[in-house]
Amino acid sequence: QVQLAESGGGSVPAGGSLRLSCVASGYPYSHNCIGWFRHAHANEREGVASIDSDGSTSYADSVKGRFTISRDVAERTIYLQMSNLKPEDTAMYYCALRRSCYYLSLARNYFTYWGQGTQVTVST
Repeated sequence: QVQLAESGGGSVPAGGSLRLSCVASGYPYSHNCIGWFRHAHANEREGVASIDSDGSTSYADSVKGRFTISRDVAERTIYLQMSNLKPEDTAMYYCALRRSCYYLSLARNYFTYWGQGTQVTVST
């Protein structure tokens, strides 16, 4: 059974940093992609960053230069390091997995397994 578990969310002032973690279990690690998405207020769930099993990454324009996605293969953990946080980054953050992933995408429907989310709140 594929399970994704996010952690690391919290409340920080603007300009602060957080590191989110996503522990993935129950699946072969090779040829999978994991993405980070966020859902804020009435907005649709939006892709933030993704990483494949080789370490290639993709980012939304809104977070380039501020967020970094990375992986620890041995620990089966994917991280989202967020710096210079802005109030508009406030959202529930989800990690998601796609099996048989051979290219990167930030499209919501590209991913088939989802965690329960971790809340990030950035104050002014």
